[in-house]
Amino acid sequence: MKTNEEFEKVSDFQARMTVSLDVPGLRMPKKEYRAYYKKPNKFKATTKGFGVLPNTGLFTSPKDNFDNLKNMTINQNQTKTGNNQIMISGTLITDSLKAKFPNEYAKLSFNPIVDVVVDTTKWLINSVTSRIDTLKLFQINNHYQLYENKYYLPSISKVEYFIKDMKLANWLKDDIPSMIGANQQFAKGQDIVKGLITVKYSDYLINKNLPDYIFKKKRID
Repeated sequence: MKTNEEFEKVSDFQARMTVSLDVPGLRMPKKEYRAYYKKPNKFKATTKGFGVLPNTGLFTSPKDNFDNLKNMTINQNQTKTGNNQIMISGTLITDSLKAKFPNEYAKLSFNPIVDVVVDTTKWLINSVTSRIDTLKLFQINNHYQLYENKYYLPSISKVEYFIKDMKLANWLKDDIPSMIGANQQFAKGQDIVKGLITVKYSDYLINKNLPDYIFKKKRID
């Protein structure tokens, strides 16, 4: 898979992340983090005080993205893609979610479609959209820069979510807690709630052989 080959060029990195939120019911000033990544799937972000980070889709390898889908097809809807782009659509495997469903029926009936748009000139994932029929749940849009003339890494990621059903929001809260706000309440009959989280990346240090101890959780005695 060419998208994963591009992703695998980076063994590790650290970067500055600036996160800003436009989320109903949740106020937080722009926040800076120090982010650390090491393949295959180690990630850590540190900041002073309280911070919010979306934990869906960021720093996920293309292989992991596609492994969470079944019944994948090339989507021929050209209105959703630009030049030199293809869209791969598949059904999300619910067992890949961290969400706790109220019963087995709810789990079986929750079958969101995921659309992945790929830039075929650089083999980068431009966007990931999760939807039920035509109703969007969330969408991640990535913009990249070339570093050291060989590594494409995100410069900006924008995470939008669209939540209408209160029960659905509760089921997903373990998978996207920081996207809906831990204490946010959804009123019955409320229209779709839309939120936007913007993550900007800078000051990359790439392939410096980060030690594993950076990713160990600190013990709280």
